Amino acid sequence: MVFRSYARFLRVVRQFLPLAIAYARDRRRWVLVGGSRRVDADTQRRRAERLLDSMLTLGPTFIKLGQLLSTRPDVLPPAYIEEFTRLQDDVPPADWPEAKAILEADLGPIEEVFTEFDTAPISGASLGQVYAAEIDGEPVAVKVRRPGVEELVAADLRVIKWLLPILLYFVDDTRSFSLETMAEEFERTITEEMDYEREARMCAAIGANFADDPGVAIPDVYDDYSTDRVLVMEYVDGTKVTDLDDLDARGIDRTDLAERLERTYFQMIVDDGVYQADPHPGNLAVQDDGTLVFYDFGMSGQVDSRVRDQIVEFYVAVAEQDIDGILDALIQMGTLSPEADRQIMADVLELAIADARGEEIDQYRVQEIVQRIEDTIYEFPFRLPPNLALVLRVATVVEGVCVTLDPGFDFIAVATEYLADEGHLQRGVERAARDAGRDLRAAGEALVSVPPKLDRTLDRIDRDALTLTATIDDENGHIERLGARITLGMVAAAGVLSTAILQAFGTQITTLFAALGTLVVGIALYRSFRKQRGIRAKPQFTRQNLGAGDGIGGDRTHDGTRADDEPIAGDTNGDESFRGS
Repeated sequence: MVFRSYARFLRVVRQFLPLAIAYARDRRRWVLVGGSRRVDADTQRRRAERLLDSMLTLGPTFIKLGQLLSTRPDVLPPAYIEEFTRLQDDVPPADWPEAKAILEADLGPIEEVFTEFDTAPISGASLGQVYAAEIDGEPVAVKVRRPGVEELVAADLRVIKWLLPILLYFVDDTRSFSLETMAEEFERTITEEMDYEREARMCAAIGANFADDPGVAIPDVYDDYSTDRVLVMEYVDGTKVTDLDDLDARGIDRTDLAERLERTYFQMIVDDGVYQADPHPGNLAVQDDGTLVFYDFGMSGQVDSRVRDQIVEFYVAVAEQDIDGILDALIQMGTLSPEADRQIMADVLELAIADARGEEIDQYRVQEIVQRIEDTIYEFPFRLPPNLALVLRVATVVEGVCVTLDPGFDFIAVATEYLADEGHLQRGVERAARDAGRDLRAAGEALVSVPPKLDRTLDRIDRDALTLTATIDDENGHIERLGARITLGMVAAAGVLSTAILQAFGTQITTLFAALGTLVVGIALYRSFRKQRGIRAKPQFTRQNLGAGDGIGGDRTHDGTRADDEPIAGDTNGDESFRGS
């Protein structure tokens, strides 16, 4: 496994090295030193195309990574996001004998389990492929994990861990956090994608929420025939949602269909908190009576009640074109830094809303705003929490499908109508009133309690009875970083010495590995000197002199918080995002 990881490492480096050097020169003209250089839109688009080709060449893990990156505008420029959204998880199927071996290892001889089985897959993806079959005369879809994909993914994840420290060196500090959290998220989610037992749980949960809705069809899972590598589900036929000629021939009202599709997803996300997160046309179908059919629940997500409320507040603010409300909602969701320039962000949002509503936009003003964004976007970037990144992707794809069905479709209008029909708008007003009342009560209590505390404190100062102490606070990790630098320096020195010895007496391959390892350690050492944060001294009033419970500015807790929703049984990640093949 380790040798395979080294081989993959070399192949990945060979694929990405030209692009990495080009990007590094954009940030620092001479890679390690020098100023930055501006890259035009055409160059960015060409690089995005080359990066996409490299990911397709490297196979399943990097295809999934590209799909994840398409949901992260806080990590990649718009040209890359646009290119990656076209990334299709469609690869040639594995040979039947290999898939058959997995099926029979998990379920037993095929002829004893299935009355009919078509060995030609009806669909194939990077992590699995689907076959049509029958059990006791009932049509089923059989999803089988792609043979050998576990070992390949494990090797690729190890390579990504090796490359991450190098990548972090070439990005600014404001993007480092997003990249590190995205790497952790990707490792977790791609591992979960290959667990079909988890997909079965998500499918069952969503199906239960729509059990009484005749307009939505969710396939039933055959639990007795499903394992972590094989998933057997009810086969539900239908017309592809974007096959417009066929829909028209069947008399399907496409405008009504688009509205029902959006309302269904709003129910999943806002009301139920669990949703199918891969709504591309291949996973959506329509039956003759207009029933919506959903396929493939490997890519799915959960959202807790707190985030659902924030999503509602965001859409309400968008519907009312309340710029300040939109900014407040983005800050509460953790998407926008509280330190962001609100005026610039307000200009951007005003422009976006006008564009969405089809209003005329002054071209000069657009150029002025874009220039201001380019000057400040890296200082105050958007950051997308994993669960919101997936919700954003779902909303974008669903809107695209709806506009395909009805070119005049108004996504925001339908969203507003749904929120009003379900009472979310009224509840939002009531919640705002409660919050305002609680804040007012807290302010009143503070107004009453502060004067006597201030009087006692000033009296003690007047009597020279106040002691001021200073405690050393290494919350920025200065001492820890100092130790890490010493360790990295020793390792780098040993690496240089080892490389020199191997160059003289060892083989070429061992020398290469030693040199690469030393390079990684050297870059990590260099990067550790980029931030210079000192140890701070925090003045503190002692409790003995101020009196127990009489501290200034003591925290006051208020009732009204609520616990996060319970995750689906067997799913340990609560409101985190999940993906599947």
